[in-house]
Amino acid sequence: MVKGNLLLDAQKVFFNKARLKKGGENFEIVIEVEPAIRYKEGEDVEISEILRDEHIFADANKGERASENHMKTVFGTTDPLKIAKVILDEGEIQITSEIREKEREKKRNKIISMIASEAIDPGTKLPHPPERIKLAIAEAKIGIDMFKTAEQQFDHVVNRLRPILPLSFQKKILSFRIPAEYAGKAQSLVRRSGVIEAENWAGDGSWEVTIKLSPGQVDDLTSQLNSLTHGAVKIEEK
Repeated sequence: MVKGNLLLDAQKVFFNKARLKKGGENFEIVIEVEPAIRYKEGEDVEISEILRDEHIFADANKGERASENHMKTVFGTTDPLKIAKVILDEGEIQITSEIREKEREKKRNKIISMIASEAIDPGTKLPHPPERIKLAIAEAKIGIDMFKTAEQQFDHVVNRLRPILPLSFQKKILSFRIPAEYAGKAQSLVRRSGVIEAENWAGDGSWEVTIKLSPGQVDDLTSQLNSLTHGAVKIEEK
């Protein structure tokens, strides 16, 4: 599948690509950045979805294709999808610095959001403001890997932050009694906010539920439930 005439345009632009030097030869593929990143993060992505062009190049920016003899010798095949997989697995992704920093910033922001939501300052018992977390990450000079998910980097970032920023990950336990007419809509909201500890359907159809969740999520969940039920939800903190 060809997504544009790369060979005609090769002299004009820099291509985002994956590159592997193997067997003394250079092999490159031209990639779509977003699916390539998802693939490197471990997501199940079709190789054909990643490729902008199903050719293997010796130099993609010059439009020089790799020799079929070299591909056969090094990879045992000339199938571009099979070779592309090896290049993605063993090689390096080369993308513009602008895209690289944009991806890092996106993951940095997600990690900050996760910490603000899940952790509190053990001294004040309050969540840390996102800006404080961002400044602490900068102070600790914590690098963000664009090819790992925020979840995969979370523990590493937290461990590096602890000498600078006091963090406690104690969970909160809340119980809700939600009137029958709002229970259906409330269920998906509550279930995705934390871990259900217990639940029961009362005789009047009300949903009684106890949930364990991160401290930073408490205000958001209670606010949303109050809005959904027009203040009719009953809330108790354990």
